[in-house]
Amino acid sequence: MAECCLVRGRELAQALGSMHGAPSQLASLSLAHCSSLKSRPELEHQASGTKDACPEPQGPSLLMLRALQELDLTACSKLTDASLAKVLQFPQLRQLSLSLLPEFTDNGLVAVARGCPSLEHLALSHCSRLSDKGWAQAASSWPRLQHLNLSSCSQLIEQTLDAIGQACRQLRVLDVATCPGINMAAVRRFQAQLPQVSCVQSRFVGGADLTLTL
Repeated sequence: MAECCLVRGRELAQALGSMHGAPSQLASLSLAHCSSLKSRPELEHQASGTKDACPEPQGPSLLMLRALQELDLTACSKLTDASLAKVLQFPQLRQLSLSLLPEFTDNGLVAVARGCPSLEHLALSHCSRLSDKGWAQAASSWPRLQHLNLSSCSQLIEQTLDAIGQACRQLRVLDVATCPGINMAAVRRFQAQLPQVSCVQSRFVGGADLTLTL
């Protein structure tokens, strides 16, 4: 459903609800560049009066997609921290893209880390409001992370890489291209922490134009 720019939350939830049992088996969903999509009660958890951490949704909801493995929300620009915290509760999700979300902040990052702890591939490029404070809290939730794209995240600094390197020990590929707050010394220190990393994309890091491939 990528680039279906007129799709809204209500219609999406109704479509999922009309698939006669299929949503529970859906493994991959792309809503990239669905610029009208924003969180509504139909997308969120609707159960009331329960303290269960993952209760069953009442009516059509994205939370029906229990088997979801891949989700792309790139450039869904109306999604906020609060809406992502309610929608992204998929303990088995392996691949997620939240790139180009202008309202996505450290609070949202921490909420996503709690809701999706099994991620192996995560794309957050051009999320300019993320900082090292968010990563200091979120990184430990993603021990399985292997591919991470942080390109053009302008607030990230060298401490961000330190936090990721300490927590995400399975990481293989990292993209920090055009992150002005990260310098080459931090990239080298990160590679020393994780010698199994096969590729670090670091174009224009600290003003340098360089891609390191081991």
